[in-house]
Amino acid sequence: MTGKARKVRLTDAVVRKLRPGGTEYIVRDIRVAGLGVRVRPSGHRSFVWHGTVNGRMVRTTIGAAALMTVKEARIACRALLDGSHPLCSEDPAGRTAVPLFRDFVTEDWLPAQRFSAGWRKRVGRMLDRHLLPAYGALRLDRIGRPTVERWFDAVSRKTPGAANMTLALLRKIMTAAKAAGHVRTDPVAGVRPNPRRKMTRFLSAEEIARLHRTLDQLVEKRPSCRPQADIIRLLLLTGCRKSEILTLRWSEVDGDVLRLAEAKTGPRTVWLSGAAQAIIARQPRKGSAWVFPSPRDPAMPQPRNLGFWRRARREAGIEDVRLHDLRHTVASQAVARGVPLPTVARMLGHTQPTMTLRYAHVGDREVEDAAERIGKIIHAATTSHTSPIDGKR
Repeated sequence: MTGKARKVRLTDAVVRKLRPGGTEYIVRDIRVAGLGVRVRPSGHRSFVWHGTVNGRMVRTTIGAAALMTVKEARIACRALLDGSHPLCSEDPAGRTAVPLFRDFVTEDWLPAQRFSAGWRKRVGRMLDRHLLPAYGALRLDRIGRPTVERWFDAVSRKTPGAANMTLALLRKIMTAAKAAGHVRTDPVAGVRPNPRRKMTRFLSAEEIARLHRTLDQLVEKRPSCRPQADIIRLLLLTGCRKSEILTLRWSEVDGDVLRLAEAKTGPRTVWLSGAAQAIIARQPRKGSAWVFPSPRDPAMPQPRNLGFWRRARREAGIEDVRLHDLRHTVASQAVARGVPLPTVARMLGHTQPTMTLRYAHVGDREVEDAAERIGKIIHAATTSHTSPIDGKR
């Protein structure tokens, strides 16, 4: 921070108009002594205060400007001045009390995370919808396991899947808070997520052929559906996540590979088969940055909701199959044909091969064939003088 902080009468409109500069700076309020807005080069704005508390000079962050108004910031400052704010209390070691949940998340935890753009938006939604309303105004050490369990049960009654994802996010935040010394115990430890439906659905070879025939028939009837049909084919040929194909840019296409800049687990390379290369090569270039642009606005990617998929799976007789199950299918077909799990993990962009085990299902027919082959070997070993296994009598 350089230069002398200028003073203005802070309003919500003034705070919104503050723009980032090359260095961090603070704009002070002329109405409440010590109150200011800190603007970082990243564009993040937060209310800050400095003054004397219990005879000590305190410089602290009140909260993110995106999450509170100037009026709320002034109220917090007055609470600091009259001794009723949590920061006015001290722990036995004489240090300032631990931060509020929202301050720790927005000021410390979130800026340190290396999320892709897509995951950063998803995390932001979970924070805004669930965690900040529930815990934002609480000090980290005031969040106990009973509080977490009541919150989790309430969210689970409406959206069990979203509750699980948000619980995992809260677990990461509280783990970081414990590592930073703000809490002694993790209140999320021991809170069990909701049981998940086992994801064992994948397409058999016959179903894959049937799906392709259905796609051909639907495109023949309605040629405008070809881009969505090609997205489905590409998902099945590459094992990519839906978001990776929907937001695929021409700049990421490099011959026989895709060099994805913002995949879920970070930048990664996807190798393309000849069939996959042909699908990408036949997409028209209309001046859009996207391989599959929105039909309404070429400046935007294809919408996430592929309505065409619902019709395709219905007419193909696979209504219980989700788009993500195409990714399962790629893993299952690879494993069934002897591709090593580490190789499959790299194909799917997994950082841990154990993640691949969730997707690498093997169908009943493959298990039956394997049992038959092994059975013949064992039977031959028990009926022959010379074992075909070890070659010994």
